[in-house]
Amino acid sequence: MADENCAKCVWRAKYDQKPKSFLGRLWRWHINFCPGWKKYFTSLTAEEKAKLAEQYQFKKYQ
Repeated sequence: MADENCAKCVWRAKYDQKPKSFLGRLWRWHINFCPGWKKYFTSLTAEEKAKLAEQYQFKKYQ
């Protein structure tokens, strides 16, 4: 379930469109502790993890 929700997340789409918007920054802060994002991120392949980590400057699970 988290796979589907995180891949299609409206907040994530807002971040992708405008990273400096309020909702974009809120989503970026939120993924640091979100259990759904953690489950989604850790379920990805190493290549997908590296791509997302670079795209979102996400160093927590590298």
